[in-house]
Amino acid sequence: MAKANKKQALGRGLSALLKDPENDIQSAQDKGADKVVGNIIELDVNLIEVNPFQPRTNFSEESLQELATSIKELGIIQPITVRKLEFNKYQLVSGERRFRASKLIGLETIPAYVRIANDQESLEMALVENIQRQDLDPIEIALSYQRLIDEVNLTQEQMSERVGKKRSTITNYLRLLKLDPIIQTGMRDGFISMGHGRALISVEDTTTQLDIYEKVLQNELSVRATEDLIRNYNTTKKVKVSSEEAEDDTPKYIKKGVGVFSEYFGHKIDVKVSKNGSGKISIPFHSEEDFIRIKKLIQSAK
Repeated sequence: MAKANKKQALGRGLSALLKDPENDIQSAQDKGADKVVGNIIELDVNLIEVNPFQPRTNFSEESLQELATSIKELGIIQPITVRKLEFNKYQLVSGERRFRASKLIGLETIPAYVRIANDQESLEMALVENIQRQDLDPIEIALSYQRLIDEVNLTQEQMSERVGKKRSTITNYLRLLKLDPIIQTGMRDGFISMGHGRALISVEDTTTQLDIYEKVLQNELSVRATEDLIRNYNTTKKVKVSSEEAEDDTPKYIKKGVGVFSEYFGHKIDVKVSKNGSGKISIPFHSEEDFIRIKKLIQSAK
């Protein structure tokens, strides 16, 4: 307990140093900067403004209230990070949820790390720290990576070093931005996962991509079932092209109808026709989930 009180007192002491106009610290070379930068300082919440570069734009009120309750009971375990703008004025680099939750319960001060940086460095710090520590959705992460490329001019290799992720992982996130905006919104809202999104990227045609997305939502398909659906679609597409090119004695109404069946069920449908005109339609399935999906399609057609 004595150690904790000493640390808190130290934070108040450094905070007093920052409030002295005669020792206004603006750069790492200024007198007293070494005592401030990298240390925890108790800052007045009214001196802190929200970072305009913050990649997260949506904050759940319920989640903030839960965090506020935790802070009220246990205190702030991880300090926020701010950068100094001018005398007695700071801007958030990371920790906006902690900052908002602290204001909810009426805290007057908050423990913070003070950084002295220009806007580009601040943006990089905000994006990198949020990618590492915040519970961002896949599209928010992808957008953060894209901003590091566009606005900070980092290569994927440099990003890999900054955030401690494999380059292939970063590439997979960036590829999500190729999805139709409707699908990206569905991922941000939690209707589908990143696994669903990665599967849908392999469908180049936007209209087909959206059609499959609708089927995923309607039938609540898992990632595995979605992958099967797309694989069967691609197979059906190839088979359809091959069947059109091949010459056989299959009746035209069968050739035309089998494509409709295959597209509807998401599988290559096998149709056998005898000489007297009777025949048999076979619908394959690859798993229990796939069977249930097909059953739902048949039931909905009643």
